[in-house]
Amino acid sequence: MLKLIGFDGDDTLWHSEGYYQRANAGFAAILENYVDLGDVHATLLATERRNLELFGYGAKGMTLSMVETAIAITGGRISAADIHRLVELGKSVLGHPVELLPGIRTAVAAVAARHEVVLITKGDLFHQEKKVAQSGLADLFRRIEIVSEKDAATYRRVLDEFGLQPSQFAMVGNSLRSDIEPVVRLGGWGVHLPYHVTWAHELEHALGDEEDRVITVAAPSAIATAVAQLAARAAA
Repeated sequence: MLKLIGFDGDDTLWHSEGYYQRANAGFAAILENYVDLGDVHATLLATERRNLELFGYGAKGMTLSMVETAIAITGGRISAADIHRLVELGKSVLGHPVELLPGIRTAVAAVAARHEVVLITKGDLFHQEKKVAQSGLADLFRRIEIVSEKDAATYRRVLDEFGLQPSQFAMVGNSLRSDIEPVVRLGGWGVHLPYHVTWAHELEHALGDEEDRVITVAAPSAIATAVAQLAARAAA
């Protein structure tokens, strides 16, 4: 039976990606003063991916990647004033308000009434700590894990510390790549709550459309029912 349910943070509990999208739009608006934009967003994405091992996920890594990309694309012609504007874009993401998805506290509380729940979120430590504190949800979770990457090794470590098998764990999140696929590959379960906009890097995964260990829901209000359905499958 399911004994532990994990919840993702960004775009599962609170809004996040929209702020990054606005920063990307601001980045393009600055760069169009220097070059024909072309595939500037693809170039930035490639830089961000290349820098993940150095900077990790989050607004700080995005900001450094924007500066690097801008210097490269403009051949070093970008002004100090515009580099400062890029830095300010990054700061705007770091300072955005924490806005919960409608109904998410009720949804987490409903799951927590039947199972132990943990928060497993990735990104910059300071930024994630700030968002957790401002969310008002910390009291619902037995434990809060802020990790640099969500992969099979990360989930296995958490499960080992709880003394659980993957089949006793389900993860709730918006990213099939980070929240669902690694858990399913281990033998666990997933509740997929799609968000209306997703970073391109997180769209890449190898899960099939008919994965019986995953239930997709349209709103937080359906999470508890989906967890109950997965629990019945796990028990069977």
